[in-house]
Amino acid sequence: MGSGSAIKGSRVGAGPMGEAERGDAAPRIRMSFWCANGHESKPSFATDAQIPEEWDCPKCGQPASSDRENPPPPPKIEPYKTHLAYVKERRNDVDGDAILNEALEKRRADKR
Repeated sequence: MGSGSAIKGSRVGAGPMGEAERGDAAPRIRMSFWCANGHESKPSFATDAQIPEEWDCPKCGQPASSDRENPPPPPKIEPYKTHLAYVKERRNDVDGDAILNEALEKRRADKR
């Protein structure tokens, strides 16, 4: 014996299927985009929409363009940098030593 639900297999808000209930679909165009790996994706856009120059490939995530012969290059991935690496980019060893000595002198003066 079933659970007694009269709406089994349906979802809330579901109504009769068909264009008469939902209205006419907007006119669409399909554009081809190719990534550097050769994958083609064909998203659809409204005919009056502005078509983007690049699209993310749904297969590999690389950027794709409508030019099959010249797809965009993969983005350059920067390696993870620690806080110390960023500090070393801004300061040289002489500056670092001066700052360290200043901080140490201040700590020693506070302890007296």
